[in-house]
Amino acid sequence: MKLVFYYIYFFLIAAPLLLVITILAALLTIIGSALGGGRIFGYYPGAIWGRLFCILSLVRVTIHGRDKISTGQSYVFIANHQGAYDIFSIYGYLGHNFRGMMKKSLERIPLVGYSCKVSGHIFVDNSSPSAVRATMQAAEQRLAGGMSVVIFPEGSRTLDGRMHAFRRGAFTLAVEFGLPVVPITIDGAYKILRRGSLLPQPGRIKLTIHDPIEAPEGGRHELADLMDKSYKAIASAL
Repeated sequence: MKLVFYYIYFFLIAAPLLLVITILAALLTIIGSALGGGRIFGYYPGAIWGRLFCILSLVRVTIHGRDKISTGQSYVFIANHQGAYDIFSIYGYLGHNFRGMMKKSLERIPLVGYSCKVSGHIFVDNSSPSAVRATMQAAEQRLAGGMSVVIFPEGSRTLDGRMHAFRRGAFTLAVEFGLPVVPITIDGAYKILRRGSLLPQPGRIKLTIHDPIEAPEGGRHELADLMDKSYKAIASAL
């Protein structure tokens, strides 16, 4: 019965408000980025949007460990991928300017896809080896400019709620640029809107920011150790 009332609220109140907020955030991002304020407008409208998305969906987000990251430092943030609300919770509550790596298909979303493109988010294209190289080059450009990136190294949302093996791309970037990897555990998003579901449920998401892991000085041959440490850090808070 509680879910029935929730869905009535979501359709009549939350969904229309979120549509308006999404349009406004996208327009602010596009206009601000076009005027040369991409670093600011590429983050803050989206951060407000992400937080309001959680609040209006009746999703409570708590975050622990924000004191472990510094405002002026660039990081490669990596997180497990439980569901769609991973994006909203990290965007709204991380409190650190970043650009994300997202599926190429999201570029086709009206207005939102374009706002992500002009503000410097990175669309992942796995259609060919040359497309993969172009994706990595775009990520390198963001990092070279002093920006942080958020990457879900599992590649896609989990189907069963469990964390799966990580891909190497995020860790390769960290090693190449000598940047700390910051593992983030997302716990609770799977229950709210899992892959394949159309409607969210109210609930709680806990974000845990772990200690930064310095990129190994030995280079690529220590990549496996960096991946293992990051995986274990995220798993420890699930």
